[in-house]
Amino acid sequence: MDFALFGLAQGGGGGLFGGGMVMPMIILLGIMYFMMIRPQQRREKERKRMIAAIKSGERIIFSGGILGTVTNVKDHTLLVKIADKVKIEVARGAVTRVLDKGDEVAESDNKQS
Repeated sequence: MDFALFGLAQGGGGGLFGGGMVMPMIILLGIMYFMMIRPQQRREKERKRMIAAIKSGERIIFSGGILGTVTNVKDHTLLVKIADKVKIEVARGAVTRVLDKGDEVAESDNKQS
């Protein structure tokens, strides 16, 4: 096996962790952080803020596509009316969106982003 291909050869050259290889890796990791990780963290932070702000009387959509009106807010769950005389208790984490008054459900609400 020729170790020179991997930059592990003795003598001359920067080697695998030489100055020629470290800088592009750092730049690549920086780009990945700002393009992928940071926006995802921002979306998750906004989602947690939305879930924490849910109040009784608000209409919500769950990850399974069920719509309902919050009737009671508990620490980790919500009591939701989904039909006349039908109430279910669901985990707060199942909420994908809080509908404003007059908001209609669009086809895009069925797809996770």
